[in-house]
Amino acid sequence: MRVVGYKQILNVAASKTVDDPWLRSNLFDTWCSFKGNVYNIIIDGVLVCYTMLLSRPVLLLKWILLILTIIANANPPEEPVKCSNKLMNCTITNSYGAFPDRSICRAAEVAYPSSEEELVSVVANATQANRKMRVATRYSHSIPKLVCPDGDDGLIISTENLNSVINIDQEKMLVTLESGVTLMQLINEAAKSGLALPYSPYWWGLTIGGLLGTGAHGSTLWGEGSAIHNYVVRMRIVTPSGLGENYAKVRTLEDNGDFDDDMKAAKVSLGVLGVISQVTLKLQPLFKRSITFVTKNDTDLSDQAAIFGRQHEFADITWYPSQKRAVYRMDDRVSSNVSGNGLWDHPGFRAVPSVVLAILRSTEEDQEAKGDVTGKCNNGKFTTSLLIRGAYGLTNDGILFKGYPVIGNQNRLQASGGCLKGPNNAEITACPWDPRIKGLFFHQTTFSIVLSKAKDFIQDVQNLISIVPQSLCGIDMYNGILMRYVTGSNAYLGKQEDSLDFDITYYRSKDPKRPRLFEDVLEEIEQMAVFKYGGFPHWGKNRNVAFLGAIKKYNKAREFLKVKEKYDPLGLFSSEWTNQVLGLSDGLTTVKEGCALEGLCICSEDIHCAPQKGYLCRPGKVFKEARVCSLIQAGK
Repeated sequence: MRVVGYKQILNVAASKTVDDPWLRSNLFDTWCSFKGNVYNIIIDGVLVCYTMLLSRPVLLLKWILLILTIIANANPPEEPVKCSNKLMNCTITNSYGAFPDRSICRAAEVAYPSSEEELVSVVANATQANRKMRVATRYSHSIPKLVCPDGDDGLIISTENLNSVINIDQEKMLVTLESGVTLMQLINEAAKSGLALPYSPYWWGLTIGGLLGTGAHGSTLWGEGSAIHNYVVRMRIVTPSGLGENYAKVRTLEDNGDFDDDMKAAKVSLGVLGVISQVTLKLQPLFKRSITFVTKNDTDLSDQAAIFGRQHEFADITWYPSQKRAVYRMDDRVSSNVSGNGLWDHPGFRAVPSVVLAILRSTEEDQEAKGDVTGKCNNGKFTTSLLIRGAYGLTNDGILFKGYPVIGNQNRLQASGGCLKGPNNAEITACPWDPRIKGLFFHQTTFSIVLSKAKDFIQDVQNLISIVPQSLCGIDMYNGILMRYVTGSNAYLGKQEDSLDFDITYYRSKDPKRPRLFEDVLEEIEQMAVFKYGGFPHWGKNRNVAFLGAIKKYNKAREFLKVKEKYDPLGLFSSEWTNQVLGLSDGLTTVKEGCALEGLCICSEDIHCAPQKGYLCRPGKVFKEARVCSLIQAGK
């Protein structure tokens, strides 16, 4: 796809009418027309019609630019580790440029081993020096401080250069790869051999080591389940050791092998056992899928959510509570003889012109500052309508969406991440969350609730929305609430039983002391999920509050800690953050002025909110035990 020049787009925004033959015929077959309040955008022959009342030309410009962001090249995210003196005196961040507490994590040094032998040497030298270590991935996608070593003297071990697919055994359907291989690499290399990973997260940029460290997953209740670690049959992990073993040891673990208990700990490890060097996964023959998205009213969502996951193999649900509608993914395997070459290129993972991201962010900041609830709701409805009409980035042939079902091979439909591809382009385009530009900046609250309790949780959220109907319009701009199905796992820190995962992305202010619109509603949902319904936090996402008491919810937590003690008795791969999350030390929450706004604490006093801006600590509206920052009018 190609994009008209910004000057022509500005002319569209200013005049609100374009029927220029040059734009229409000569400028990449792209043209825009305006009649009444209906805008028609045609991009290389694709017609997108939508109806919106946009009050200002800048909003028209914003949405025209949004549509015209499907471009050929991308600007990949930058390296998360930065050092002032070659590989010394370093800082580490995540792909969003900020941890939940906005602290800066430092390390004395970073190492980039490119083989298991080099990795062993790195771990041995650090162990001999009694030095703290943490592992970093290429894109550092986790939101919490999993990557941070303690103090300023620690060592970051990056798996960026451990990125080789070692072997693919087509007959046994096994692939062995280094831990720094990305999901995109795995999918593509497996497909070349006629094989497929059956389930995976939807984002290409995760590494195999990172996927296992945080228990990342796709969506299914079928087969072995949606978590990647369910398909691990062998693993090699480098751990500290004593003088007799030259200070480092390579441990080989196999599913149902001699060290099966160790394997159950290593499958979801939070990086506290050592460094995964190699992983062997059990794959399946490459297959085809048929996908249809169906939009319905959410009246019976609580009933449907409990059964929908067993009706379709790759089912998920996207919920827009303030709009009272939900989109169901009817997604199943079909015969390889069924024709179709569909492709999924999710709009949220594509490269976007930096100017577009700046407009999007500025508009949202303006709405937040002015309390423009109507504007957020209108923009939310527009965004969701655009995604629904555009089939969430599905195309029938890799170019155009012509209608459902979309049928194609698993490797073309299971995940996407276009903004990772292409050369650097001076940040003309970027992933939407890239911190180098003024793009999206957000919180993510993600938790899994066991299926037997999911119905009641959904109904509680619906009851909350009935009290404050427009309160969740803001999340529609980030594609609502993604609900994925996750099966119970034998991994000690995996899901305890079949569950429904709720993934919520929402606006975060650049100012940690500035509350957002309807601050209290998402805080109440967060606390309701974690405390009333016993939700399990996603290890790679969430604010601090979601991890409170989390380790006590895992039946095999003690067994995990025993393996941790055996593999790393000195705690060299542990950090202040991991000790807090694992219940080994206090300090997970920070009580200070404004701490509840960032999820660093649950408010107990008004000062934990923003009293100077009218936000005071109050009980929840539905979950009365919650304590949230509510906007209180004077005299109330």
